[in-house]
Amino acid sequence: MTTPTARLSLSRRSFLAATATTAAALVCAPAFGAERRRKKIAFIGTEVRRHSHAQHFLDRLLMGYTWGGAWRRPDVDVASIYIDQFPENDLARGRAKQFGVPIYPTITEALTLGSSKLAVDGVVIIGEHGKYPRNEKRQTLYPRYEFFKEIVKTFEASGRSVPVFNDKHLSTEWHKCVEMVADSKRLRFAFLAGSSLPVTWRLPAIDMPYGTALSESVCAGYGGMDSYDFHGLETAQCMSERRKGGEVGIQRVLGLRGEKFWEHAASREATRRLLVAALTRSHNLPEEGGYPSAPITFDWARKTFPDGWGYFIDHRDGFRTTLFMLPIRDFNYAGLNGKNGEIISCQMYLPMPMNGSTTADFFNPLIRHIERMIVENRAPYPVERTLLTSGMTLAGVESLHRGGEPVDTSEMAVRYVAPRESLFWRE
Repeated sequence: MTTPTARLSLSRRSFLAATATTAAALVCAPAFGAERRRKKIAFIGTEVRRHSHAQHFLDRLLMGYTWGGAWRRPDVDVASIYIDQFPENDLARGRAKQFGVPIYPTITEALTLGSSKLAVDGVVIIGEHGKYPRNEKRQTLYPRYEFFKEIVKTFEASGRSVPVFNDKHLSTEWHKCVEMVADSKRLRFAFLAGSSLPVTWRLPAIDMPYGTALSESVCAGYGGMDSYDFHGLETAQCMSERRKGGEVGIQRVLGLRGEKFWEHAASREATRRLLVAALTRSHNLPEEGGYPSAPITFDWARKTFPDGWGYFIDHRDGFRTTLFMLPIRDFNYAGLNGKNGEIISCQMYLPMPMNGSTTADFFNPLIRHIERMIVENRAPYPVERTLLTSGMTLAGVESLHRGGEPVDTSEMAVRYVAPRESLFWRE
């Protein structure tokens, strides 16, 4: 079966085949005296290097992570690995040797453990980082969709399917995002996707009361187009989806930069109030001449961040999402209750590695949800959230690419209801 990157050299294939042959027995052997068979997963990634997403996920799934004041051993075992690229600073080969896990030369072989049928209980796709081409909109074309379709082909050939996790957004093309979700429904496998933002710790540790009469959500975040704006949109959406009536999809997205962005935001009174509320949750506001340089107001933000950019999103029920992308290095949320005027705000807390560490502990809650999905064979929250935030991101990027022209998104009528259970982590 053809893989997404079939340009494998003979030396690479020889190394991977040898690794798979010598290590497969160690992984496939059942644990003596085990109370129940531990579930096995296939790890599919673009590259494993220091601080890459794949390194953060793979290390935790192989050796464990801190949780609740203790060291937690994962509930699943990594049985196989497929890695698309091996940079000079590759860590995949070393991890595979250290933990006795085979690296297979194709995705199909990783899922079948070199046999003819599916032989794992779950699949984790980390299609982030690596050297991949960019399109004319400056989006990096990570092969998440291509990886996913290879997995689907293996499911179809085996006559069964298992839960799948996909890191971050689904694809850079809307029809591919829709197809991925449709495949999971058609083959009836649990499908979880997205980033750490909806499930990481919050400061303060609050949730949006279920059924709140929200009228607008704002996220003040940071980072680059397509890679970090997705995080900001998930920050807002995991709160917005709990509003009265649930999510109904979006109908229009406007992406703007600089003065045009601030002019549009200034014309919306509720948006101005929410931005100030979100910024007051930040721990990284810039200083000039001491703290604070001035009271935090909308005008202060406009003056301090003149090159700000972001998206104005109209939902099909009249609800609005506004994303401010500013150089503040954290993600902060504020939502307005349109019934009583109350503002609910918090920071989605991402404790970054410091002093040379690679310990990005905000990945821990997401790893825990992945384990839960594979063991219980059900996704803890709807994949439709990531389908919609993927669409928001694509439309926002498109609007910016068109020079600030609004983009009609009537095809993104994604309806879903969020679970009542609060799934962010307080451990």
